[in-house]
Amino acid sequence: MRVLYADDEEMMRLLLGTLLEQAGHTAELVNDGQEAWDAWQRGRHELVILDWMMPKVEGDEVCRRIRQLDADRASYILMVTAKDGHEDLSRVLEAGADDYVSKPLTPQVFLTRLRIAEQRIAVQETRRKAEHDLKEARYLAGIGETAIAVQHEINNPLAALISVVGLLKQGLYSPEEMPEALDVVAEQANRIATVTKRLNSLEKPRSVEYAYGERMIDLSGARHDDPIVP
Repeated sequence: MRVLYADDEEMMRLLLGTLLEQAGHTAELVNDGQEAWDAWQRGRHELVILDWMMPKVEGDEVCRRIRQLDADRASYILMVTAKDGHEDLSRVLEAGADDYVSKPLTPQVFLTRLRIAEQRIAVQETRRKAEHDLKEARYLAGIGETAIAVQHEINNPLAALISVVGLLKQGLYSPEEMPEALDVVAEQANRIATVTKRLNSLEKPRSVEYAYGERMIDLSGARHDDPIVP
């Protein structure tokens, strides 16, 4: 996992950086809040560990900036603070931190918090993947239902068009029959145009049963004010 750790105390950076690497993570270490903000914008790290009191930009402000660009909370933020008052901790959480740990910080306490962060990040990643897979499945299902609907609505007028045009090309219509044949061509072409217009203007697509358990998008031209059928 890619970890960003910001602390202006060199000994803390060395200690926690070593613990992170021993735990199998890739750690990027920076020594002030501005460097942390710049590094996060470049790397979008999965785990961000911020000391609260830092030069240039304090940790809670870095946290707040990250959350403004990270609405999905893809970065897990752990705040390290020497303050432990109720108002102070509320400020940390209001800034968008997922967790905090108080100083003085021992290796055992840090590793415990790190395991908690790892577990929560894994749960969040599983949830995001499930949501992505669900959206993709719905998208693909929608493509299939649209294809069935287009085929259903266009097949008949298209077959009529092909048939009439074929007879016209073979010269099988008498002069008296030509106007009627051309009327058929125009009518079927208009039917196809109407279907494509409905497809383009759908605002609330509704899924309806087609055949053999399959479903299709309703292109019948009826109003679609009812809820979408799953």
